[in-house]
Amino acid sequence: MTTAVLFSLLFLLLATGMPIAIGLGLASISTILLFSPDSLASIALKLFESLSEHYTLLAIPFFILSSQFLSTGGVANRLIKFAIDCVGYIRGGLAMASVLACMLFAAVSGSSPATVAAIGSIVIAGMVRAGYPEKMAAGVIANAGTLGILIPPSIVMLVYAAATEESAARLFMAGFIPGLLMGTMLMVAIYIMARIKKLPAQPFPGFLALLQSGFSALGGLLLIVIVLGSIYGGIASPTEAAAVSAVYAFIIAVFGYRDMGPMKNIPWRKKGENFVAMVVRNIYEIVLALPKSINHPEVRKTVLDASRVSIMLLFIIANAMLFAHVLTTERIPHHIAEMITGWGLPAWGFLVVVNIVLLIAGNFMEPSAILLIMAPILFPIAVKLGIDPIHLGVIMVVNMEIGMITPPVGLNLFVTAGITGRDIGWVVRAALPWLCILLLFLIMITYIPKISLFLPEYIDHLKGY
Repeated sequence: MTTAVLFSLLFLLLATGMPIAIGLGLASISTILLFSPDSLASIALKLFESLSEHYTLLAIPFFILSSQFLSTGGVANRLIKFAIDCVGYIRGGLAMASVLACMLFAAVSGSSPATVAAIGSIVIAGMVRAGYPEKMAAGVIANAGTLGILIPPSIVMLVYAAATEESAARLFMAGFIPGLLMGTMLMVAIYIMARIKKLPAQPFPGFLALLQSGFSALGGLLLIVIVLGSIYGGIASPTEAAAVSAVYAFIIAVFGYRDMGPMKNIPWRKKGENFVAMVVRNIYEIVLALPKSINHPEVRKTVLDASRVSIMLLFIIANAMLFAHVLTTERIPHHIAEMITGWGLPAWGFLVVVNIVLLIAGNFMEPSAILLIMAPILFPIAVKLGIDPIHLGVIMVVNMEIGMITPPVGLNLFVTAGITGRDIGWVVRAALPWLCILLLFLIMITYIPKISLFLPEYIDHLKGY
């Protein structure tokens, strides 16, 4: 009865068009008041504790702030230029460079919509000018942008780690090779299509230009090394690495690239200035600008935008955690686990069910909410069937990727529609051919666990675990 009321209330509220966060919270509170002796005061306390007791979730606002500084600054432009110099000379290279740029930006942002917005707003128009069909350009970016939640650091992986008490660092390791594999599969498909359609190739810029663009993009690329290197090397936890990434992104955007803040457009080197004079002058100017930069209108706006996104996401997570609390206290996951294991499903059959359920849920709900609702249900069943929890986490994240480009709630579709000025139906048709590659990738990830588990197991072996 409790299960029926809880889920019936949730689906009824969502059917009325109520925001997912409020629907989750209202369904949970109503079920608690009807079937539990808990008071409203204890519900409020649980809502607060759902965020405060999960240390891993503290990383989310820091990664969002870091992503906001990098999106607002010129990091995306420099990463795109570097990617074009790397692979642009291959037939279809501009589209391949877009995928590579998405992979690089995903490794510094952790967000799929941010990756589509930052990269797509620049490269879609560039591909069309270079002779690529607009549908192909939009479809490639909508799909490649999903790498933002697979390639670490990933906000969605942090949510899964909080929901299951699994190691966020091991999840990040597990997402690295699948992210590279998915990007490679997209680039191979682009190359085949480019050969068939005789799409253009850019001239090779030369090794000097490649080195120059690489040096220009170094500020963004170093963030990948700092965050992932500190986590994989055991120097910092994901939350600590996220805090460092936010500070580093601020320094790079304001004082390094100088795309925002009080030093905007001030060159590092002035005409006729020697090296020593340049260093002294820049140190002096940075010291003077530091107090002004913290209160600068552009910096304030960036922090405010990041705060809005963080509050919105954390509000969804808090209500989804309350929903998960109701599931746990009513032993709903336990009963469902017993029922499914009673069917005698093998592990591969259970994973088929998991993928179908998650693909359907991805059409209607936000990824973080899906993970927080479904992980407590699926996790104990997977453990009973001998499925590695980290492997399950990667499978769920890949399903969430596909949910980002399936209507009616696919966030990447709306971002791409905003960039191109086209309607959602047109964007869906543009993304559909490339979605088939993601579905093939999902099958590979589901039934070849080593793709996900090789790196975390190898690093554990090196550490002597």
